[in-house]
Order: sequence, then structure tokens, then C-alpha cells
Amino acid sequence: MTQFETVIRGGKVVTAADTFIADIGITDERIAAIGLSLDGARVIDATGKLVLPGGIDSHCHVEQLESDGSVHEETFGTAGRSAFAGGTTTLIPFAPQFKQQTIAAHAENYRARAARSPIDYALHQIITDPTDAVLDGELPVVIAGGVRSLKMFLTYDPFHVTDGEYLRVLAAAKRFGATVCVHCENYDAIGWRSEALLKAGRPEPASHAVSRPKVVEREATYRAIALAELVDQPIHIFHVSCGEVAEEIARAQARGVKVTGETCPQYLVLTAAEMARPGREGAKFMCSPSPRDAGDAEGLWAAIRAGTLDIISSDHCGYSFEGANGKAINGLDADFTRIPNGVPGLAARLPITFSEGVAKGRITLNQFVALTATTPAKRFGLYGRKGSIAPGFDADLVIWDAARRVTLTNSLMQHAIDCTPYEGLDVTGWPVMTIARGAVVMQDGVVTATAGQGQFVPASLSDDAKPRGVVPHDFDAALV
Repeated sequence: MTQFETVIRGGKVVTAADTFIADIGITDERIAAIGLSLDGARVIDATGKLVLPGGIDSHCHVEQLESDGSVHEETFGTAGRSAFAGGTTTLIPFAPQFKQQTIAAHAENYRARAARSPIDYALHQIITDPTDAVLDGELPVVIAGGVRSLKMFLTYDPFHVTDGEYLRVLAAAKRFGATVCVHCENYDAIGWRSEALLKAGRPEPASHAVSRPKVVEREATYRAIALAELVDQPIHIFHVSCGEVAEEIARAQARGVKVTGETCPQYLVLTAAEMARPGREGAKFMCSPSPRDAGDAEGLWAAIRAGTLDIISSDHCGYSFEGANGKAINGLDADFTRIPNGVPGLAARLPITFSEGVAKGRITLNQFVALTATTPAKRFGLYGRKGSIAPGFDADLVIWDAARRVTLTNSLMQHAIDCTPYEGLDVTGWPVMTIARGAVVMQDGVVTATAGQGQFVPASLSDDAKPRGVVPHDFDAALV
């Protein structure tokens, strides 16, 4: 009988397609066999537990450089620790580009930071200044190096791009083989309402939601899809906040347009009312798009069940509440337009999704795996190595106690941020062990991974990123 380095014995193995009792044999960091009565030098008993693919968080901001020279508080080290604590084994954060600068200006710096990561990672490339030199000179090199997803902002200073710049990036992505991920909110509409709110004497955090209502996100989503349809370039819509926006995606999908979408835990359990807490407390819940109203989460769950939204990411973007470098970076009396947007969520993503989804009967176990691991791997070119449990895949696994009830606290998150917007939330379902490429990196909440243990995972061209070959009037302007 073949002896494996490690055997996970007797657990209920769950993939996006199947659920079955089996042993998993691991050798040389990869899954070598799935069967019964496997023999290993080390045996991990998973009887009575679920064995899931390690989560893939395909939308998170980690040690990200900003145009003013600052760096996000969450380092690759603390992000890896938090991710492992929550059952995630691969991250896809963002490499920066800033206005009037090249991609290369900060690439070496960011790759050096990432090289210290304890967790495997791929990368998205932010594009804010799509000059000819960037699109024709740098972008093909970036894509050839394994970064096959580009992030664009339709709002935010200093990131937002015009419709013309967006079209240029769509065309370049089509030529070179990449998918485009879009933050969809209308820049001018938000600025117009924000100015009016400040004139009306409403500077408090609660005005954040008022400044960017659903229609602002819905319009930008429609526009992003329409322009992508014009170019025949697949796009992925980040952090959909409500059912109305998901409906725009569903309408396009019904026409055959290659557009996909995701949502995040904050839109499933938080509401805009949290930002009306006394004093500055509401700043803890500020993110963009804004959390919506009570009842809006059910529209998202309907879109998830329909397959319109097929990924749940964290959009982890942590800013501490106390201290001078987080939410208060522009002063304790800063108005809502000057408070950094973002909430942390690396460790909370899987427990909240499982609890709100599987434990409450909204989705199946297999759908949970698809939403949090398999589809992100396929969408962003990591499948075959990440995202499922099968021979040849990396041995990225989570042993999950489906019955365990936990009250979320900031200390359980194990991130660098001093608060969590999910403080006090009760969840059912919790990771008891995380295994990354065959090594136990978390057991019973204790993370043992070390700096540099993670690897860069180059992305391949996914089927989702391939154009469908349909352009208006049979004229492909992207290839001229």
C-alpha cells in the first residue's frame, strides 16, 4: 500500500459538484489520491467534519500603495494570518498604478512586499492611466508574467477613469487576453450629491450612503456593461450591493454578454443604518458601494441562487478606527468625503457566508464551495491548481465544523485592524484547521505560517476572459 506524507481521514469531502466520505492522500504539497483506507505518515482525523477546498479571496487590498505615498495597514504577513484563521488559502490583491506614472514605477516595490507573504497569492493590476506606453508596452509584459485581470474604477479620486479610457483598456484586454474587473459607481453623480450634502450641513458618516444611492451604482453598472458589449470584452463587476444592480447583470447575461458579478459579506449582513451610530462610530461601516437597507440582502441571495452573482469575496480594505493612519487620517472632524472607505473581512468571509447561506438554507454546501473557492479559481485563471479537491491540485484544504457556533470578535479576525464591522455577530460554522499546500497553517485558531511561505501563482487565460466573437455591425474597433 502506498504511504502518503499526510492523510486526512474520514471527513465529508465537499466540492462544487459532489459530497462524499473519503480519505485524502497528500504528497509533495499536492493531493495525490482520494479514496478509502489510505495510509499516511501523518494522519489527520476529520471524522464528523467537512473537508473543503481552501477559500480563494479574489478581491482584497493588502499592503497596497497609495498615490500619496502611504501604505495600507494590512501587510501580507497579517493578511495571511487572518486569511488562514478564516479558512482562506489564496489571496488576489491589487498591484498599483497611479496617474502620470507607469505600471513599472511601483511594480518592483510591491512584488518585494508580496514576496514576504505567508499565503499563496495571485495579482490584479490596477489601471488608472492607460497611455499608449502602458497599454502597448507594459501591459503585454504584465499579462505574460501571469497577471491576467485588470482593475478599473469608474469613481474615486485619484483612480477614476473616463469612458474613453475605460474603452481603451477594454480593447487592450481583448487584444492581449485578460479580464477586466470594474468598480461601478458614477463619479460625477457622487461628487454632485456630496457637495450638496456638505452645503446642507450633513458632514457625518451617515451621509456616505446618501451620497451614493443604488441608482448611482446601477447606472455605472449598465454603462460598464454596455461599453464592454461594444468592445466584446468580458468584464467582472466587483462588490454588487443590491438586487437592482444584479438585475442589470442578469439582463446582459440574458443577451449573451460575458459579464459576471460578485458580492461581499458586508452587503449580506450590514445596512446603511450602521453609519448613523453616534459620533464617529459610523465610520467603521463606511465602504463603497455603501451597505444598503434592511431587506436588500434577500435580493442578493436571489441573484446568488440564480447564478447571476457567482463569487463572494471580502473586498477586505481595512482601516483602523483609532490612531492617526486609519479612518482618522484626515482628522477626527473630517467630513464623510474625507474618511477612508473600506472594511476588513478576510477571516469573516467564509464563516458569514456559510452561516447566512448554508446554515440558514439559502444555498447548498456545493454552492458555498463554488462561491468561495471554485468559481474564483476558474474566473481568474487558477483552476487546475486551486479551487477544488482532486488529484494534482494543491493540497489547500479546510477542515470545517458545520455545527460550531461562534460570536465574532475582533481578536478572532487576527488582522492588523483594531476593529471589525461584524463585532458581536453570531455565526454557525467555523474552520478548525487550515492546510496550505499540505502544511497545517492553522489549528484551533493558532496560525503557524511563516513569512515567505506563500508563492505567487501565475494566472492562465480563463474561459471567462475569452471574447464571444460578437461585435456591433461586425466591426471590431479593438483590433484596428
